[in-house]
Amino acid sequence: MENVRLMLVVALAFLGLMLWEAWQADYGPRPEPASAATPAAGSQPSPATPADAPDVAPPALPAASPTEPAAAAASSDSAVPVQVETDLFAITLSTAGATMERAALREYPVDPEAPEVPVELLGVAPPKTYIYQGGLAGDPALPTHHAPYTSSAPSYRLADGQDELVVPLRWQGAGGVEVEKRYRFRRGSYVVTVEYVVTNGRDEPLRIHHYEQLKRNEESSRQGMVYTFTGPVLSTPEKRYEKFDLDDLEDAPLDVAAANGWVGVMQHYFVSALIPPAAQTVQYYSKVLDPEHYLVGFLSPATTVGAGETATLSSTVYIGPKRHDIISDLAPGLELTVDYGILWFIAKPLFVVLRFIHDLTGNWGWAIIILTLLLKLFFYPLSAKGYRSMANMRRVQPRMLALRDRYKDDRQQLNQAMMQLYKDEKINPLGGCLPIVIQIPVFIALYWVLLETVEMRQAPFVLWITDLSTRDPLFVLPLLMGISMFVQQKLNPAPLDPTQAKVMQILPFVFTVFFAFFPAGLVLYWLVNNILSIVQQWSITRSIEQA
Repeated sequence: MENVRLMLVVALAFLGLMLWEAWQADYGPRPEPASAATPAAGSQPSPATPADAPDVAPPALPAASPTEPAAAAASSDSAVPVQVETDLFAITLSTAGATMERAALREYPVDPEAPEVPVELLGVAPPKTYIYQGGLAGDPALPTHHAPYTSSAPSYRLADGQDELVVPLRWQGAGGVEVEKRYRFRRGSYVVTVEYVVTNGRDEPLRIHHYEQLKRNEESSRQGMVYTFTGPVLSTPEKRYEKFDLDDLEDAPLDVAAANGWVGVMQHYFVSALIPPAAQTVQYYSKVLDPEHYLVGFLSPATTVGAGETATLSSTVYIGPKRHDIISDLAPGLELTVDYGILWFIAKPLFVVLRFIHDLTGNWGWAIIILTLLLKLFFYPLSAKGYRSMANMRRVQPRMLALRDRYKDDRQQLNQAMMQLYKDEKINPLGGCLPIVIQIPVFIALYWVLLETVEMRQAPFVLWITDLSTRDPLFVLPLLMGISMFVQQKLNPAPLDPTQAKVMQILPFVFTVFFAFFPAGLVLYWLVNNILSIVQQWSITRSIEQA
Protein backbone atom coordinates (compact mmCIF):
# COMPACT_ATOMS: atom_id res chain seq x y z
CA MET A 1 0.00 0.00 0.00
CA GLU A 2 3.02 2.27 0.35
CA ASN A 3 3.23 3.11 -3.36
CA VAL A 4 -0.50 3.67 -3.61
CA ARG A 5 -0.24 6.12 -0.75
CA LEU A 6 2.80 7.60 -2.42
CA MET A 7 0.87 8.16 -5.63
CA LEU A 8 -1.96 9.81 -3.71
CA VAL A 9 0.39 12.04 -1.76
CA VAL A 10 2.33 12.91 -4.92
CA ALA A 11 -0.89 13.85 -6.71
CA LEU A 12 -2.03 16.05 -3.83
CA ALA A 13 1.40 17.65 -3.52
CA PHE A 14 1.61 18.24 -7.26
CA LEU A 15 -1.88 19.74 -7.45
CA GLY A 16 -1.10 21.88 -4.42
CA LEU A 17 2.07 23.15 -6.12
CA MET A 18 0.16 23.98 -9.30
CA LEU A 19 -2.56 25.79 -7.32
CA TRP A 20 0.09 27.75 -5.41
CA GLU A 21 1.83 28.81 -8.63
CA ALA A 22 -1.50 29.80 -10.19
CA TRP A 23 -2.37 31.84 -7.10
CA GLN A 24 1.05 33.51 -7.18
CA ALA A 25 0.56 34.36 -10.86
CA ASP A 26 -2.89 35.85 -10.27
CA TYR A 27 -2.70 37.31 -6.76
CA GLY A 28 0.95 37.31 -5.77
CA PRO A 29 2.77 40.48 -4.68
CA ARG A 30 3.44 43.02 -7.40
CA PRO A 31 6.95 44.42 -7.82
CA GLU A 32 7.68 47.93 -6.64
CA PRO A 33 9.24 50.24 -9.22
CA ALA A 34 12.91 50.89 -8.55
CA SER A 35 14.09 54.45 -8.34
CA ALA A 36 15.76 55.67 -11.50
CA ALA A 37 19.30 56.94 -11.48
CA THR A 38 18.89 58.79 -14.77
CA PRO A 39 15.98 60.32 -16.70
CA ALA A 40 14.13 57.38 -18.17
CA ALA A 41 10.86 55.82 -19.15
CA GLY A 42 8.84 57.84 -16.70
CA SER A 43 10.14 61.21 -17.92
CA GLN A 44 8.09 63.62 -19.99
CA PRO A 45 8.55 62.68 -23.65
CA SER A 46 9.96 65.06 -26.19
CA PRO A 47 7.78 66.11 -29.13
CA ALA A 48 9.79 63.84 -31.47
CA THR A 49 9.43 60.71 -29.30
CA PRO A 50 6.86 58.16 -30.54
CA ALA A 51 4.41 56.78 -27.98
CA ASP A 52 5.94 53.29 -28.29
CA ALA A 53 9.53 54.43 -27.71
CA PRO A 54 11.36 55.24 -24.46
CA ASP A 55 10.93 58.76 -23.16
CA VAL A 56 13.91 61.08 -22.91
CA ALA A 57 13.75 64.16 -20.74
CA PRO A 58 13.30 67.45 -22.68
CA PRO A 59 16.44 69.13 -21.24
CA ALA A 60 18.55 66.63 -23.17
CA LEU A 61 16.94 67.69 -26.45
CA PRO A 62 17.39 70.76 -28.60
CA ALA A 63 14.25 72.31 -30.03
CA ALA A 64 13.01 70.52 -33.12
CA SER A 65 13.43 72.45 -36.34
CA PRO A 66 10.34 72.60 -38.58
CA THR A 67 12.61 72.14 -41.61
CA GLU A 68 14.38 69.08 -40.19
CA PRO A 69 11.82 66.27 -39.60
CA ALA A 70 14.58 63.65 -39.81
CA ALA A 71 12.91 61.06 -37.59
CA ALA A 72 9.59 61.06 -39.41
CA ALA A 73 7.72 57.78 -39.32
CA ALA A 74 7.99 55.49 -42.30
CA SER A 75 4.81 54.56 -44.07
CA SER A 76 3.93 50.92 -43.57
CA ASP A 77 2.84 50.83 -47.21
CA SER A 78 6.34 51.83 -48.35
CA ALA A 79 8.17 49.41 -46.04
CA VAL A 80 10.20 46.77 -47.85
CA PRO A 81 10.95 43.34 -46.34
CA VAL A 82 14.55 42.17 -46.31
CA GLN A 83 15.01 38.40 -46.07
CA VAL A 84 17.98 36.98 -44.14
CA GLU A 85 18.91 33.31 -44.05
CA THR A 86 21.60 31.69 -41.92
CA ASP A 87 22.25 28.15 -40.80
CA LEU A 88 20.01 28.72 -37.75
CA PHE A 89 17.68 31.58 -38.70
CA ALA A 90 15.12 32.55 -41.29
CA ILE A 91 14.63 36.25 -40.58
CA THR A 92 12.57 39.06 -42.04
CA LEU A 93 13.72 42.64 -41.47
CA SER A 94 11.64 45.65 -42.39
CA THR A 95 12.97 48.90 -43.78
CA ALA A 96 10.38 50.63 -41.57
CA GLY A 97 12.64 51.32 -38.60
CA ALA A 98 15.04 48.49 -39.55
CA THR A 99 13.01 46.26 -37.23
CA MET A 100 13.08 42.47 -37.03
CA GLU A 101 9.55 41.29 -37.78
CA ARG A 102 10.15 37.58 -38.02
CA ALA A 103 12.69 35.13 -36.65
CA ALA A 104 12.16 31.44 -37.34
CA LEU A 105 14.44 28.86 -35.72
CA ARG A 106 15.38 26.37 -38.42
CA GLU A 107 16.69 23.73 -35.99
CA TYR A 108 13.35 23.57 -34.13
CA PRO A 109 10.39 22.39 -36.21
CA VAL A 110 6.85 22.96 -34.97
CA ASP A 111 6.09 19.31 -35.65
CA PRO A 112 8.72 16.58 -36.16
CA GLU A 113 6.49 15.20 -38.93
CA ALA A 114 7.00 18.46 -40.85
CA PRO A 115 10.65 19.46 -40.24
CA GLU A 116 10.48 22.12 -42.95
CA VAL A 117 8.14 24.28 -40.82
CA PRO A 118 10.29 25.93 -38.11
CA VAL A 119 9.18 27.48 -34.86
CA GLU A 120 8.53 31.18 -35.45
CA LEU A 121 9.70 32.93 -32.32
CA LEU A 122 9.31 36.49 -33.60
CA GLY A 123 6.43 37.18 -35.95
CA VAL A 124 3.54 39.45 -36.90
CA ALA A 125 1.02 36.92 -38.25
CA PRO A 126 -2.30 37.72 -36.50
CA PRO A 127 -3.08 37.40 -33.69
CA LYS A 128 0.62 37.26 -32.85
CA THR A 129 2.73 40.37 -32.42
CA TYR A 130 6.27 39.73 -31.31
CA ILE A 131 8.94 41.96 -32.86
CA TYR A 132 12.35 43.39 -32.11
CA GLN A 133 12.70 47.18 -32.44
CA GLY A 134 15.53 49.59 -31.90
CA GLY A 135 16.44 53.16 -32.60
CA LEU A 136 18.15 56.34 -31.47
CA ALA A 137 16.78 59.12 -29.29
CA GLY A 138 18.06 62.28 -27.70
CA ASP A 139 17.81 64.58 -30.71
CA PRO A 140 14.93 65.18 -33.16
CA ALA A 141 17.38 64.58 -36.01
CA LEU A 142 17.86 60.91 -35.03
CA PRO A 143 15.91 57.91 -36.43
CA THR A 144 13.54 56.02 -34.15
CA HIS A 145 12.27 52.54 -34.92
CA HIS A 146 9.68 54.13 -37.23
CA ALA A 147 12.18 55.91 -39.49
CA PRO A 148 12.53 54.78 -43.14
CA TYR A 149 15.73 52.85 -43.87
CA THR A 150 16.99 51.49 -47.16
CA SER A 151 18.71 48.24 -48.04
CA SER A 152 21.09 47.64 -50.93
CA ALA A 153 19.73 44.11 -51.45
CA PRO A 154 16.34 42.42 -50.96
CA SER A 155 17.89 39.36 -49.34
CA TYR A 156 21.05 38.11 -47.66
CA ARG A 157 22.27 34.57 -47.11
CA LEU A 158 25.09 33.06 -45.08
CA ALA A 159 26.99 31.16 -47.75
CA ASP A 160 28.67 27.80 -47.28
CA GLY A 161 32.06 28.28 -45.69
CA GLN A 162 31.14 31.79 -44.52
CA ASP A 163 31.31 32.32 -40.75
CA GLU A 164 29.73 35.78 -40.50
CA LEU A 165 26.98 37.67 -42.28
CA VAL A 166 26.53 41.45 -41.95
CA VAL A 167 23.24 43.00 -43.06
CA PRO A 168 23.44 46.83 -43.36
CA LEU A 169 20.43 49.16 -43.51
CA ARG A 170 20.95 52.85 -44.05
CA TRP A 171 19.18 56.02 -43.02
CA GLN A 172 20.06 59.59 -43.96
CA GLY A 173 18.59 62.68 -42.35
CA ALA A 174 18.03 66.06 -43.91
CA GLY A 175 20.48 67.77 -41.53
CA GLY A 176 23.61 65.81 -42.37
CA VAL A 177 23.20 62.96 -39.89
CA GLU A 178 23.66 59.46 -41.32
CA VAL A 179 23.06 56.13 -39.60
CA GLU A 180 23.94 52.61 -40.72
CA LYS A 181 22.25 49.91 -38.68
CA ARG A 182 24.06 46.58 -38.98
CA TYR A 183 22.79 43.16 -38.02
CA ARG A 184 25.71 40.81 -37.51
CA PHE A 185 24.99 37.05 -37.63
CA ARG A 186 27.50 34.27 -36.94
CA ARG A 187 27.41 30.66 -37.98
CA GLY A 188 26.16 28.31 -35.26
CA SER A 189 25.05 31.18 -33.00
CA TYR A 190 21.67 32.45 -31.84
CA VAL A 191 23.34 35.70 -30.80
CA VAL A 192 22.76 38.71 -33.06
CA THR A 193 24.96 41.77 -32.68
CA VAL A 194 23.24 45.06 -33.53
CA GLU A 195 25.41 48.08 -34.35
CA TYR A 196 24.53 51.71 -35.08
CA VAL A 197 27.26 53.56 -36.95
CA VAL A 198 26.35 57.23 -36.56
CA THR A 199 28.05 59.91 -38.67
CA ASN A 200 27.48 63.47 -37.52
CA GLY A 201 27.68 65.76 -40.56
CA ARG A 202 26.40 68.77 -38.65
CA ASP A 203 28.41 71.67 -37.33
CA GLU A 204 27.40 70.96 -33.74
CA PRO A 205 27.74 67.95 -31.40
CA LEU A 206 25.06 65.28 -31.50
CA ARG A 207 23.68 63.79 -28.28
CA ILE A 208 22.51 60.18 -28.68
CA HIS A 209 20.62 57.66 -26.57
CA HIS A 210 20.50 54.14 -28.01
CA TYR A 211 17.46 51.96 -27.21
CA GLU A 212 16.36 48.39 -27.94
CA GLN A 213 12.96 46.87 -27.17
CA LEU A 214 10.72 43.86 -27.68
CA LYS A 215 7.05 44.37 -28.47
CA ARG A 216 4.77 41.46 -27.60
CA ASN A 217 1.09 40.62 -27.40
CA GLU A 218 -0.25 39.15 -24.18
CA GLU A 219 -0.45 35.37 -24.26
CA SER A 220 -1.77 32.85 -21.77
CA SER A 221 0.82 30.93 -19.79
CA ARG A 222 -1.43 27.88 -19.58
CA GLN A 223 -1.35 24.98 -21.99
CA GLY A 224 -4.15 22.69 -20.90
CA MET A 225 -3.27 21.48 -17.39
CA VAL A 226 0.29 22.80 -17.69
CA TYR A 227 1.46 26.26 -16.59
CA THR A 228 4.64 27.55 -18.21
CA PHE A 229 5.35 31.26 -17.91
CA THR A 230 5.12 33.49 -20.97
CA GLY A 231 6.04 37.14 -20.52
CA PRO A 232 8.72 39.72 -19.67
CA VAL A 233 11.80 38.92 -17.60
CA LEU A 234 14.34 41.28 -16.06
CA SER A 235 17.75 40.44 -14.63
CA THR A 236 19.92 42.85 -12.64
CA PRO A 237 22.67 42.30 -10.05
CA GLU A 238 20.11 43.07 -7.33
CA LYS A 239 17.66 40.41 -8.57
CA ARG A 240 18.96 37.99 -11.15
CA TYR A 241 15.62 36.66 -12.37
CA GLU A 242 12.28 38.43 -12.07
CA LYS A 243 9.13 37.64 -14.05
CA PHE A 244 6.29 40.02 -14.79
CA ASP A 245 2.84 39.77 -16.31
CA LEU A 246 0.73 42.47 -17.93
CA ASP A 247 -0.88 43.48 -14.63
CA ASP A 248 2.58 43.89 -13.10
CA LEU A 249 3.63 46.25 -15.89
CA GLU A 250 0.41 48.25 -15.59
CA ASP A 251 0.72 48.63 -11.83
CA ALA A 252 4.47 49.22 -11.71
CA PRO A 253 6.18 49.86 -15.06
CA LEU A 254 9.83 48.90 -15.22
CA ASP A 255 12.06 51.85 -14.40
CA VAL A 256 15.37 50.37 -13.26
CA ALA A 257 18.91 51.63 -13.77
CA ALA A 258 21.53 48.86 -13.69
CA ALA A 259 24.69 47.50 -15.29
CA ASN A 260 25.45 43.84 -16.04
CA GLY A 261 21.84 42.95 -16.67
CA TRP A 262 19.40 42.12 -19.45
CA VAL A 263 15.71 42.26 -20.24
CA GLY A 264 13.68 39.94 -22.41
CA VAL A 265 10.55 37.96 -23.11
CA MET A 266 10.40 34.24 -22.45
CA GLN A 267 8.02 31.44 -23.29
CA HIS A 268 8.02 27.68 -23.13
CA TYR A 269 11.44 26.45 -24.35
CA PHE A 270 12.51 29.78 -25.95
CA VAL A 271 13.62 33.28 -24.96
CA SER A 272 14.47 36.61 -26.57
CA ALA A 273 16.87 38.72 -24.52
CA LEU A 274 18.27 42.22 -25.01
CA ILE A 275 21.78 42.36 -23.59
CA PRO A 276 23.50 45.77 -23.37
CA PRO A 277 27.29 46.12 -22.99
CA ALA A 278 28.18 44.59 -19.63
CA ALA A 279 29.83 47.60 -18.01
CA GLN A 280 27.23 50.10 -19.20
CA THR A 281 24.52 51.32 -16.81
CA VAL A 282 21.30 51.43 -18.81
CA GLN A 283 17.71 52.21 -17.98
CA TYR A 284 15.30 49.27 -18.25
CA TYR A 285 11.73 50.30 -19.05
CA SER A 286 8.35 48.93 -20.02
CA LYS A 287 5.15 50.27 -21.54
CA VAL A 288 1.67 48.82 -21.76
CA LEU A 289 0.42 49.97 -25.16
CA ASP A 290 -3.13 48.62 -24.89
CA PRO A 291 -4.94 45.78 -23.07
CA GLU A 292 -3.25 43.21 -25.32
CA HIS A 293 0.23 44.58 -26.10
CA TYR A 294 3.28 45.63 -24.12
CA LEU A 295 6.94 46.30 -24.68
CA VAL A 296 10.11 46.03 -22.61
CA GLY A 297 13.53 47.39 -23.41
CA PHE A 298 16.53 49.40 -22.32
CA LEU A 299 17.78 52.94 -22.94
CA SER A 300 21.52 53.63 -22.94
CA PRO A 301 23.16 56.68 -21.36
CA ALA A 302 23.84 59.61 -23.65
CA THR A 303 26.77 59.51 -26.03
CA THR A 304 28.04 62.72 -27.63
CA VAL A 305 29.26 62.59 -31.22
CA GLY A 306 31.26 65.64 -32.17
CA ALA A 307 30.77 67.58 -35.41
CA GLY A 308 32.15 65.62 -38.33
CA GLU A 309 32.81 62.53 -36.19
CA THR A 310 31.56 58.94 -36.33
CA ALA A 311 30.58 56.72 -33.39
CA THR A 312 29.42 53.11 -33.11
CA LEU A 313 26.87 51.95 -30.54
CA SER A 314 26.21 48.24 -30.16
CA SER A 315 24.30 45.66 -28.17
CA THR A 316 23.48 41.97 -28.27
CA VAL A 317 20.20 40.21 -28.92
CA TYR A 318 19.69 36.54 -28.12
CA ILE A 319 16.84 34.85 -29.98
CA GLY A 320 16.72 31.13 -29.44
CA PRO A 321 16.23 28.10 -27.23
CA LYS A 322 16.74 28.01 -23.49
CA ARG A 323 19.68 25.64 -23.73
CA HIS A 324 21.99 25.46 -20.73
CA ASP A 325 25.14 25.04 -22.79
CA ILE A 326 24.41 28.19 -24.80
CA ILE A 327 22.92 30.71 -22.41
CA SER A 328 24.83 29.95 -19.20
CA ASP A 329 27.86 32.04 -20.22
CA LEU A 330 26.05 34.60 -22.35
CA ALA A 331 24.72 36.87 -19.61
CA PRO A 332 24.44 36.59 -15.80
CA GLY A 333 21.15 34.96 -14.84
CA LEU A 334 20.07 34.08 -18.38
CA GLU A 335 20.25 30.38 -17.53
CA LEU A 336 17.52 30.96 -14.93
CA THR A 337 14.99 31.25 -17.75
CA VAL A 338 15.10 27.44 -17.66
CA ASP A 339 12.69 27.73 -14.76
CA TYR A 340 12.67 24.61 -12.57
CA GLY A 341 10.60 26.31 -9.87
CA ILE A 342 11.15 26.10 -6.14
CA LEU A 343 12.84 22.68 -6.39
CA TRP A 344 15.56 23.89 -8.77
CA PHE A 345 18.28 22.67 -6.39
CA ILE A 346 17.05 19.10 -7.00
CA ALA A 347 16.10 19.57 -10.64
CA LYS A 348 19.49 20.89 -11.78
CA PRO A 349 21.52 17.90 -10.53
CA LEU A 350 18.91 15.59 -12.03
CA PHE A 351 19.32 17.29 -15.40
CA VAL A 352 23.13 17.16 -15.21
CA VAL A 353 23.01 13.40 -14.59
CA LEU A 354 20.31 12.93 -17.20
CA ARG A 355 22.31 14.82 -19.83
CA PHE A 356 25.47 12.84 -18.99
CA ILE A 357 23.59 9.56 -19.49
CA HIS A 358 22.08 10.88 -22.71
CA ASP A 359 25.55 11.69 -24.03
CA LEU A 360 26.43 8.03 -23.49
CA THR A 361 23.23 6.46 -24.82
CA GLY A 362 22.08 9.00 -27.42
CA ASN A 363 18.45 8.54 -26.34
CA TRP A 364 16.58 10.54 -23.70
CA GLY A 365 14.17 7.67 -23.01
CA TRP A 366 16.97 5.28 -22.10
CA ALA A 367 18.56 8.09 -20.11
CA ILE A 368 15.35 8.39 -18.05
CA ILE A 369 15.29 4.62 -17.46
CA ILE A 370 18.92 4.55 -16.33
CA LEU A 371 18.39 7.63 -14.13
CA THR A 372 15.41 5.88 -12.52
CA LEU A 373 17.57 2.84 -11.82
CA LEU A 374 20.27 5.04 -10.25
CA LEU A 375 17.70 6.82 -8.08
CA LYS A 376 16.29 3.47 -7.02
CA LEU A 377 19.76 2.27 -6.03
CA PHE A 378 20.38 5.53 -4.17
CA PHE A 379 17.15 5.20 -2.19
CA TYR A 380 17.42 1.41 -1.82
CA PRO A 381 18.11 1.35 1.95
CA LEU A 382 15.16 3.62 2.70
CA SER A 383 12.85 1.76 0.33
CA ALA A 384 13.92 -1.59 1.76
CA LYS A 385 13.07 -0.38 5.25
CA GLY A 386 9.59 0.63 4.09
CA TYR A 387 9.01 -2.65 2.25
CA ARG A 388 10.08 -4.67 5.29
CA SER A 389 7.55 -2.78 7.34
CA MET A 390 4.85 -3.50 4.75
CA ALA A 391 5.84 -7.18 4.57
CA ASN A 392 5.61 -7.52 8.33
CA MET A 393 2.24 -5.80 8.27
CA ARG A 394 1.12 -8.33 5.69
CA ARG A 395 2.48 -11.20 7.80
CA VAL A 396 0.45 -10.21 10.87
CA GLN A 397 -2.65 -9.16 8.94
CA PRO A 398 -4.65 -12.29 9.94
CA ARG A 399 -4.09 -11.37 13.59
CA MET A 400 -5.08 -7.76 12.86
CA LEU A 401 -8.32 -8.98 11.26
CA ALA A 402 -9.01 -11.11 14.32
CA LEU A 403 -8.50 -8.06 16.55
CA ARG A 404 -10.84 -6.06 14.37
CA ASP A 405 -13.57 -8.70 14.73
CA ARG A 406 -13.00 -8.95 18.46
CA TYR A 407 -13.13 -5.20 19.13
CA LYS A 408 -15.40 -4.12 16.31
CA ASP A 409 -17.60 -2.17 18.73
CA ASP A 410 -14.78 -0.58 20.71
CA ARG A 411 -12.51 1.59 18.55
CA GLN A 412 -10.29 2.68 21.45
CA GLN A 413 -9.67 -0.89 22.60
CA LEU A 414 -8.95 -1.91 19.00
CA ASN A 415 -6.33 0.78 18.59
CA GLN A 416 -4.65 -0.21 21.87
CA ALA A 417 -4.58 -3.88 20.89
CA MET A 418 -3.10 -3.10 17.47
CA MET A 419 -0.42 -0.85 18.96
CA GLN A 420 0.52 -3.67 21.34
CA LEU A 421 0.71 -6.06 18.40
CA TYR A 422 3.03 -3.66 16.56
CA LYS A 423 5.19 -3.44 19.66
CA ASP A 424 5.38 -7.19 20.18
CA GLU A 425 6.24 -7.85 16.55
CA LYS A 426 8.65 -4.86 16.34
CA ILE A 427 6.67 -3.32 13.47
CA ASN A 428 6.72 0.39 12.73
CA PRO A 429 3.41 1.21 10.95
CA LEU A 430 4.95 4.48 9.76
CA GLY A 431 8.08 2.79 8.42
CA GLY A 432 7.16 3.59 4.82
CA CYS A 433 6.69 7.32 5.35
CA LEU A 434 10.31 8.42 4.92
CA PRO A 435 10.69 6.99 1.41
CA ILE A 436 7.44 8.72 0.47
CA VAL A 437 8.58 12.10 1.80
CA ILE A 438 11.90 11.85 -0.06
CA GLN A 439 10.47 10.69 -3.39
CA ILE A 440 7.83 13.44 -3.66
CA PRO A 441 10.29 16.32 -4.31
CA VAL A 442 12.29 14.13 -6.69
CA PHE A 443 9.13 13.34 -8.62
CA ILE A 444 8.09 17.01 -8.86
CA ALA A 445 11.63 18.17 -9.73
CA LEU A 446 11.86 15.62 -12.51
CA TYR A 447 8.48 16.79 -13.79
CA TRP A 448 9.88 20.31 -14.26
CA VAL A 449 13.08 18.97 -15.83
CA LEU A 450 11.05 17.11 -18.45
CA LEU A 451 8.70 20.06 -18.94
CA GLU A 452 11.20 22.92 -19.09
CA THR A 453 14.26 21.42 -20.75
CA VAL A 454 14.29 22.27 -24.46
CA GLU A 455 16.67 19.36 -25.10
CA MET A 456 13.73 17.12 -24.21
CA ARG A 457 11.42 18.82 -26.72
CA GLN A 458 10.34 16.36 -29.43
CA ALA A 459 12.86 13.85 -28.09
CA PRO A 460 11.88 10.40 -29.39
CA PHE A 461 12.12 7.18 -27.43
CA VAL A 462 10.94 4.07 -29.27
CA LEU A 463 8.14 3.16 -31.68
CA TRP A 464 5.13 5.48 -31.24
CA ILE A 465 6.70 7.72 -28.57
CA THR A 466 8.14 10.55 -30.64
CA ASP A 467 8.08 13.27 -27.97
CA LEU A 468 8.91 12.53 -24.34
CA SER A 469 7.87 16.05 -23.28
CA THR A 470 4.21 15.52 -24.21
CA ARG A 471 1.64 12.87 -23.38
CA ASP A 472 1.77 9.38 -24.82
CA PRO A 473 -0.42 9.64 -27.96
CA LEU A 474 -1.62 6.03 -27.61
CA PHE A 475 -1.85 6.11 -23.77
CA VAL A 476 0.13 2.86 -23.57
CA LEU A 477 2.54 4.06 -20.88
CA PRO A 478 -0.24 5.34 -18.56
CA LEU A 479 -2.07 2.01 -19.00
CA LEU A 480 1.05 0.02 -18.13
CA MET A 481 1.65 2.31 -15.19
CA GLY A 482 -1.90 1.61 -13.94
CA ILE A 483 -1.31 -2.14 -14.27
CA SER A 484 1.91 -1.83 -12.29
CA MET A 485 0.02 -0.01 -9.53
CA PHE A 486 -2.55 -2.83 -9.45
CA VAL A 487 0.25 -5.41 -9.09
CA GLN A 488 1.77 -3.41 -6.25
CA GLN A 489 -1.56 -3.41 -4.45
CA LYS A 490 -1.54 -7.19 -4.48
CA LEU A 491 1.83 -7.18 -2.71
CA ASN A 492 0.59 -4.86 0.03
CA PRO A 493 -1.68 -5.75 2.94
CA ALA A 494 -5.27 -4.75 2.24
CA PRO A 495 -6.75 -2.02 4.47
CA LEU A 496 -8.76 -3.36 7.39
CA ASP A 497 -11.64 -1.02 6.63
CA PRO A 498 -13.78 -2.36 3.75
CA THR A 499 -14.51 1.13 2.45
CA GLN A 500 -10.82 1.99 2.34
CA ALA A 501 -10.14 -1.29 0.56
CA LYS A 502 -12.65 -0.39 -2.18
CA VAL A 503 -11.14 3.08 -2.56
CA MET A 504 -7.67 1.57 -2.93
CA GLN A 505 -8.95 -0.78 -5.62
CA ILE A 506 -10.10 2.08 -7.85
CA LEU A 507 -6.98 4.21 -7.36
CA PRO A 508 -5.02 2.51 -10.18
CA PHE A 509 -7.81 3.47 -12.59
CA VAL A 510 -7.93 7.03 -11.25
CA PHE A 511 -4.19 7.53 -11.59
CA THR A 512 -4.12 5.94 -15.03
CA VAL A 513 -6.45 8.72 -16.19
CA PHE A 514 -4.51 11.30 -14.20
CA PHE A 515 -1.16 10.30 -15.72
CA ALA A 516 -2.58 10.06 -19.23
CA PHE A 517 -2.00 13.81 -19.60
CA PHE A 518 1.48 13.91 -18.07
CA PRO A 519 4.64 14.05 -20.22
CA ALA A 520 5.49 10.60 -21.55
CA GLY A 521 8.97 10.90 -20.06
CA LEU A 522 7.53 11.36 -16.57
CA VAL A 523 5.15 8.40 -16.97
CA LEU A 524 8.10 6.34 -18.24
CA TYR A 525 10.03 7.27 -15.10
CA TRP A 526 7.16 6.25 -12.83
CA LEU A 527 6.47 3.02 -14.72
CA VAL A 528 10.10 1.94 -14.44
CA ASN A 529 10.14 3.00 -10.79
CA ASN A 530 7.04 0.88 -10.15
CA ILE A 531 8.55 -2.15 -11.89
CA LEU A 532 11.76 -1.87 -9.86
CA SER A 533 9.71 -1.38 -6.70
CA ILE A 534 7.66 -4.50 -7.45
CA VAL A 535 10.82 -6.58 -7.87
CA GLN A 536 12.34 -5.19 -4.68
CA GLN A 537 9.14 -5.52 -2.65
CA TRP A 538 8.44 -9.05 -3.89
CA SER A 539 11.96 -10.13 -2.99
CA ILE A 540 11.79 -8.63 0.52
CA THR A 541 8.27 -9.94 1.17
CA ARG A 542 9.23 -13.44 0.07
CA SER A 543 12.31 -13.49 2.30
CA ILE A 544 10.28 -12.39 5.33
CA GLU A 545 7.46 -14.85 4.71
CA GLN A 546 9.93 -17.74 4.33
CA ALA A 547 11.84 -16.80 7.47
